[in-house]
Amino acid sequence: MNKKATITTLIFDFGGVLINLDIQQCIADFKNLGVENVERFLSNYGQSGFFLEWERGDINPDEFRSKVRAICTGNPTDEEIDQAWMSFLLDIPVSKIEILKKLRSRYRILMLSNTNPVHIERSAAIAFGAHGATMQELFDRCYLSYQIGLTKPDPAIFDYLLQKEGLKAEECLFLDDGLKNIQTAEAMGFQTRLLEPEASLDFLLQL
Repeated sequence: MNKKATITTLIFDFGGVLINLDIQQCIADFKNLGVENVERFLSNYGQSGFFLEWERGDINPDEFRSKVRAICTGNPTDEEIDQAWMSFLLDIPVSKIEILKKLRSRYRILMLSNTNPVHIERSAAIAFGAHGATMQELFDRCYLSYQIGLTKPDPAIFDYLLQKEGLKAEECLFLDDGLKNIQTAEAMGFQTRLLEPEASLDFLLQL
């Protein structure tokens, strides 16, 4: 991370930066439902096929579940599919919640995430709620792929955020665990930080 301008805004990815991930558990749970080779659709850094359509908002929850059943040897219920998908996300360390609270007084705090309704409305609500918090309390605004029809690393999603917020890229610090996302943001002039899985955010308090 190179400081090129005064940082006014921190932009956080969700999965892998704030909430811990367990892709292997998610793969195992889908396989238990009869979805063979599900790993071809999944990665910690972005999805493909109809899983990507789901995160881009091209299909709704019922359509997503129908597509899962179409490649499944069994006939799982909606709840079984949701639970398998929710197993991708684990917990948010309390230290990260506390850091977000401290940063709110100094910076505009945004989320920019490739995600979907189940992970936000259920998994995220549970994870934040475990600490007596909500996304609305911790972030000034959340830019969620399925709501705006764009996904990282498409430059358009970064342009969308800048236009909506009235920001310049160079005044934003973007934090993500996906190299392609970081490379796109960097090329557009954002200040960036590539984070390893479960990395501490303590360094933000020293900016």
